[in-house]
Amino acid sequence: MNSNLNLIEVGKRIKTRREQIGLTQEELGNLLWLNKSTIQRYETGKISKIKLPVLHAMAKQLNVNPDWLSAKTDNMGSFEEKYESYKDTASFIDSYDNLSPIHLKKFPMLGEIACGEPIWADEDKEHYVMAGMDIKADFCLTAKGDSMVNARINDGDIVFIRQQPIVENGEIAAVIIGNEATLKRWYFYKEESKLMLVAENPKYPPLVYMNEELETVRCLGKAVYFMSAL
Repeated sequence: MNSNLNLIEVGKRIKTRREQIGLTQEELGNLLWLNKSTIQRYETGKISKIKLPVLHAMAKQLNVNPDWLSAKTDNMGSFEEKYESYKDTASFIDSYDNLSPIHLKKFPMLGEIACGEPIWADEDKEHYVMAGMDIKADFCLTAKGDSMVNARINDGDIVFIRQQPIVENGEIAAVIIGNEATLKRWYFYKEESKLMLVAENPKYPPLVYMNEELETVRCLGKAVYFMSAL
């Protein structure tokens, strides 16, 4: 979704509505758990992407139609008007035994994690992702690259991590190697003092660490869920 947004136009609309209702950049940032500088980058179109949960939360605080804020329509409307359809949908869902609404909670977003060559996973506590309360995770990361495509984890997917110091062989783990991070299947052989981190794409060879090299590797946790844009 983010790649299809006209970020310049979205930024203009954020600024227009913020000023219209008399909020400063800092005040809007506080409402959204974002820094003032982040709001400034959104408004000037100098940010590479806007996550869907942030855009939706911003529309709510600005009380505008989320479709207007994302430049999909010229009808500013109000968030309440848009939300009426959500309430109607919830009532409709309740009438069916095999359908249920998603109840949301906030997960901290910790930057990007490589699906390929390891990259630095910068902690980014100013961003959160809203997702189902049934997801047993502690934080989430944005996947980068194509090494996990055969596990259906693609570039840009949000991967939810349950924090734990080790995982079972064959499970997908978020792993720190020195000051870099990667997402791979984990295979640890204690007798051989050997760790293999295996991609889900045959063009990437396994990463192998043995003996003293193991001291440079730390398991952040187990990947328990991922979320892709449609």
